[in-house]
Amino acid sequence: MWISAVEASLLGGFLCLDRIVLQIMLSRPVITAPLIGLALGDPLTGLMAGAITELLWIDRFPMGTYLPPNDTIAAVLMTAGAIIAGKHTGGVSPELLAAAVLLFVPAAYIARQLDMLIARSANAAATAAVKDARSGDARGIAVRHYTSLAKTFVLSSVFIFTLLMPGTVLLVYMFPALPDCCMRTLAMVYWFIPVLGFAVALATIKVRGGLPVFAGLLLVAMILFGLW
Repeated sequence: MWISAVEASLLGGFLCLDRIVLQIMLSRPVITAPLIGLALGDPLTGLMAGAITELLWIDRFPMGTYLPPNDTIAAVLMTAGAIIAGKHTGGVSPELLAAAVLLFVPAAYIARQLDMLIARSANAAATAAVKDARSGDARGIAVRHYTSLAKTFVLSSVFIFTLLMPGTVLLVYMFPALPDCCMRTLAMVYWFIPVLGFAVALATIKVRGGLPVFAGLLLVAMILFGLW
């Protein structure tokens, strides 16, 4: 469990860098979660968790000074938590994935505070880099750049690991002990999530006019949910 949690945390921290540096969509949940699942030996669960996370926050995007919930970290936690717990409880079931989603959804909003801390640190580094540029200190600019990257990677990785370990332990020991009524509720939650995502997507379509994209995403998500 420890080794898998460390692997997921380090990979998740690396993927979080895409939110501030590369920005080539690697940090989107539909990409991040399958990559985490692939690293842990269960890409299908990663694909499912990614679809769930993408639908939940598909209407939240950074605009101006607004920082949306960190869906990248949420996707990592949901995927890794479900897969690691599944290895100790007889496999990942829809009920276990639903439990992982409910458990780790708040992490996206907590991680937003981490994003604010990183943004303030980056602003300070950028101001210092401007001073280095004025003085002709190219090495100082490079050091500040790489220091900011390293800080983001370390903070994201530690944050993921700090929440992933206790959350996974809770799933391992609490999930098998849940009564049948709770299992039936989790099964309904599993099917309710795409419906909720559909409502969120409709609101987004009204704002951004992306009907074909979101309709296609929803259709794929529903097919995957049904097949799984």
